[in-house]
Amino acid sequence: MTDAVTVTDLVVHRGRRRVLHDLSCAVPAGRVTGLLGPSGSGKTTLMRALVGVQKVRSGTVTVLGEPAGSPGLRRRVGYVTQAPSVYADLTVRENARHFAALYGRGARAADDALAAVGLADAAGQLVGDLSGGQRGRASLACALVGEPELLVLDEPTVGLDPVLRVELWDRFHALAAAGTTLVVSSHVMDEAGRCDRLLLLREGRLLADSTPARLRADSGTDDLEESFLRLVRAQQQEVAA
Repeated sequence: MTDAVTVTDLVVHRGRRRVLHDLSCAVPAGRVTGLLGPSGSGKTTLMRALVGVQKVRSGTVTVLGEPAGSPGLRRRVGYVTQAPSVYADLTVRENARHFAALYGRGARAADDALAAVGLADAAGQLVGDLSGGQRGRASLACALVGEPELLVLDEPTVGLDPVLRVELWDRFHALAAAGTTLVVSSHVMDEAGRCDRLLLLREGRLLADSTPARLRADSGTDDLEESFLRLVRAQQQEVAA
């Protein structure tokens, strides 16, 4: 299996504080990779580095065979931030069709993207009138319309009810089955089991780069949250030693 993303010895500072510590990992192509960890662990910083909008101190990030942020990646990488990146004074459909036009796609592609995220019935509503969860899905539709090879999603399920969360994860796996590579961040450990591969972060350090099954086996527990806690305790013991 080839890797869509490789990160080598990545160091990122904000001011005088180091937020990513010599991070090295890989993201397999055509899979859903979960980026898990508590708030403040460095997930968003790493995702910004993947899409080439984060200033790095040292290290390399290679995406789809090119340095992250290269002009050639602009149409190949989709990025959905925590804050919805859509126009509040346009309807859901107008937003989707605007982004479709930017990618050289037609109205049909926009409508298909809205249907994929469950917003077909809300297509005529102003984005400003939507709930937070709906605005997040509108942003996702605008990213999907370009059919990116790599889709980077920063906590896309925040604020969604359990049914919508399940539907969205089903959609992620359908995209992966069709060849899209996804990186999905979350601070909710129960979403870890929905991923094909896991990158577990804490305080800017990589605790694990593994599959859910391997993580369970290595930690001796079926509870992935407990697996994470055991890794944290092991890290603390190493630091203390």
